[in-house]
Amino acid sequence: MGAGRSGSTIVGVALGNCADVFFAGELDKWLPRGGLPKLRDAERVEFWDRVRASVGDTADLAAGRPHRYLERSSAVLRRGRRSARRTLRGPYLKAMGELYRAVVATADASYVVDTSHYPLRARELQSLSNVDLYLLLLVRRPGDVVASFARDDVVERRFDPLTTRVYLLLTYLLSSWVFLRQPRERRFVLFYEDLLEDPEGVLRALLDRLGSDAAVPDLTRLTTGVALHANRLIDAPEVSLCRPPPPADEGRGGRLFAALLTGALRRLRPQIMSGSQDRHARGPAAPAPRQA
Repeated sequence: MGAGRSGSTIVGVALGNCADVFFAGELDKWLPRGGLPKLRDAERVEFWDRVRASVGDTADLAAGRPHRYLERSSAVLRRGRRSARRTLRGPYLKAMGELYRAVVATADASYVVDTSHYPLRARELQSLSNVDLYLLLLVRRPGDVVASFARDDVVERRFDPLTTRVYLLLTYLLSSWVFLRQPRERRFVLFYEDLLEDPEGVLRALLDRLGSDAAVPDLTRLTTGVALHANRLIDAPEVSLCRPPPPADEGRGGRLFAALLTGALRRLRPQIMSGSQDRHARGPAAPAPRQA
């Protein structure tokens, strides 16, 4: 859950390389794509064909209306949302419950990682009784997200810095609201920069919070699997987790925006940190009292 371009795909890929965990990608694309995967290699097509055979008819939901009225953050600003939500919500939740059951059965896994990242979608999924929902609020340095949305060398949509900052404010406001509605033991905040600083330690801490004893995978050789949909990272069969270049200077206004936004999000709990990062965040331990 959180803003796009925040590292959700590489986090999903890394978790998907752990035993008993399946990286499904962006399952919000299931309805608009009619269950067809983004890439069409044989293994991926066969997997999602089997999933699709176990999910009921979703033709009435496939026109993009759940995206518009239930999932996207912009839905809160859309006229007619309440009426549309009353009509769509029942069939939508039924389809999502069937989808998760089918993915679990087909992948033969206990954990499914859905990197859709829309906070309003997460709010709807909180109502599913057949899913033990864990929410991971993923936060990346705002300046890096702004720079990513401004790139002109990728096929994804572009936004100017002001539009991206408004998007970040709306997304993190909704994410924080949904996050605080979630039971504390099944919600976590992860800062992408903390992951890059100590990837093995942070992933170990996250797996422990999930109750998984799976080993942390080799982060230099991660298979991307058969995700339904994700960014261009899954175009390669194998990827590595590596540090990005240093952030560019955003200017005074950008730095102030980033400091205020990140400072507010750092107050959310619990956070996923490695043991060494957690000790550093708490500061040095108090000295033991002297014995008389």
